Amino acid sequence: MKDYIRSVLDVVSESPFVPLETHAKKGVLAVEKLAEAMEAYCKGDRAVLEERTEEIDILEHEADKLKQKVRAGIPSSVRLPVNKKDLLSFLKQQDSIADFAQAAAYWMTLRPCETVPEEIKEGFLELMATSLKTARLYRELAGALYKLLATSFSKEEIKDTLRIIPEVESLEHDVDVLETALLKKIFENEEAIGGAGVCHLIGLVERIGGIADKSASAADRLRTMILRR
Repeated sequence: MKDYIRSVLDVVSESPFVPLETHAKKGVLAVEKLAEAMEAYCKGDRAVLEERTEEIDILEHEADKLKQKVRAGIPSSVRLPVNKKDLLSFLKQQDSIADFAQAAAYWMTLRPCETVPEEIKEGFLELMATSLKTARLYRELAGALYKLLATSFSKEEIKDTLRIIPEVESLEHDVDVLETALLKKIFENEEAIGGAGVCHLIGLVERIGGIADKSASAADRLRTMILRR
């Protein structure tokens, strides 16, 4: 069985799926760096925040290069086991994970958080942790796609893979709930934060929450790609 899997992987090594999995890992690594950036932001550690932002920029750029590699490999690759349009739609959503991580990190550098109440900082840390959890579970799902190829989309592997998708969507819902609660806290503290501060924090909530949203969207596209192949 191991020899069979190895031979199958040798065939797909020239297909878009190898850089596709690496692309997913880059995106989630960017989110992990963003979690560190968020901690630095809440502590007022500008140096670490800017350092992590630069690292995220590099990861997002590397993800972009992998995205182009996947797109370039589709026309000339061996016959794909999935619909090409579905694959490109899936890639677009997956690529947005790194984009949102980059946008959130950059957004934090625009304005310090000295006037932000502790309860709001705690809300951001919880939102970030749950978004990261969503992205990590999505990474597991993306890795399962490569395993599906190795087993020629066996029914058992398809079932196991599809089982992960509702878990990603459930975590994305948890993020939505946290977003709403955090936005409420931000508006309740408008006097202390100021109008510009409120606008800034709302933008940060949207960007961090967008990570989970794009993880769930990519998971949904993956389900479509598998079921319509």
